[in-house]
Amino acid sequence: MAGFGWISLCTDYGCADGFVAACHGVIARIASHARVLDVTHAITPGDVRHGSVVLADTLPWLPPAVHVAVVDPGVGTARRGVALVSGDTVLIGPDNGLLLPAARALGGVRAAYELVEPAYRLPAVSATFHGRDVFVPAAAHLAVGVPPDALGPMVDPATLIALPAPVCDVNGTQIRVEVLTVDHFGNVALAAGVAELAVMGLQTGESVTLRWPTGAQSVRLGRTFGDVAEGDLILLIDSAGHLAVARRAGSAARHTGLKPGAVVELTITPDT
Repeated sequence: MAGFGWISLCTDYGCADGFVAACHGVIARIASHARVLDVTHAITPGDVRHGSVVLADTLPWLPPAVHVAVVDPGVGTARRGVALVSGDTVLIGPDNGLLLPAARALGGVRAAYELVEPAYRLPAVSATFHGRDVFVPAAAHLAVGVPPDALGPMVDPATLIALPAPVCDVNGTQIRVEVLTVDHFGNVALAAGVAELAVMGLQTGESVTLRWPTGAQSVRLGRTFGDVAEGDLILLIDSAGHLAVARRAGSAARHTGLKPGAVVELTITPDT
């Protein structure tokens, strides 16, 4: 790899403080040629699962880049900082499960390195801001042509931390499945997709009973939001391939109270 023209950032830093600007500034000081693409800084604070899903859904659409992701409740502890080489990209961040789903979506981890080389971090490292002091400097040095293996010793990919698999149990015409994320529009993405629908035998236009912790409702499997009347819930495959609960002209999350980590049941209704 002879450097990169793009660096992407995905964090839970928000935009009310100067954290994101500080990261941009460090990149500009080291790799002034690099263009920075902000994936989002609105990951739910400390929600590693949320960050991992956003990364896996988004990074395959970006140009070859160094991708920095920071959702790091263990910052300053013994958890490792790592660089994962995947396809024509490098992912940089904490070894807490955040990066692995995206690396798999990009073709798998070809090599991994621990970020320990002092030359490629800032001289003073804050115990609470590794994004600025460790991860972004490493990314910027890669952008100017430093090879990934200069960042530190090789890591066996089998030792990288992986998140527990989300609940997704298909039993005949019923599925129990975990909520992965809720987006800006209130669409509720589930840890299932086309393959699980095929196992259930559910076809577009058919209905299921959707049960969630505080309610239940019959919901039709459709193709897009306009397949139901305004205010109605619909099941559909979203743009990332997730089975999702949506509400036309409204928020499915607000209607149901569903949040990431909740488990719902979908059962094909007998009259379908």
